[in-house]
Amino acid sequence: MGSFDIELYPEQAPVTVDNFLAYLQECFYDELLIHRVIADFIIQGGGYTVDLEPVDTRDPIPNEADNGLSNLRGTIAMARTSDPHSATSQFFINLKDNPFLDFTSETPQGWGYAVFGRVVSGMDVVDAIAGVTTGPQNGMNDTPLTPVIIYSIESNNGWRWCGTQPAIEEN
Repeated sequence: MGSFDIELYPEQAPVTVDNFLAYLQECFYDELLIHRVIADFIIQGGGYTVDLEPVDTRDPIPNEADNGLSNLRGTIAMARTSDPHSATSQFFINLKDNPFLDFTSETPQGWGYAVFGRVVSGMDVVDAIAGVTTGPQNGMNDTPLTPVIIYSIESNNGWRWCGTQPAIEEN
């Protein structure tokens, strides 16, 4: 549906950014889905194949939601289960300001969701993804009925983050 650029915040969320970059270095996200789309809330990806099969992930990371960053429109944050420290590879982009997702206290209800970057260009593409038709599929709700596939993630200077050292792809 297009591309968009994300700026990461390693000073505020060092563990989360390192985790995300480790997945990028492995080309982990290539060919995975944006598997959850809730209009006027979030788009979420990074955990399922095009066949809606879950992928194996690294171990969970500590929740860094107490970093002073808020779940505002265009920010990217880590998805997790009800366990505050269960985030692995799944991320979401906020489609509107969602301050109720922010850290409030070190309790299961108060941990919130760790923001670690924001969309700096291409929010129109994110909004287009938010407009796709969704429905229940494979036991999940809010799944795009036509797959929205992450083809690749690369740095803004053309470097691919696969393997031990980035390599420039030619097109």
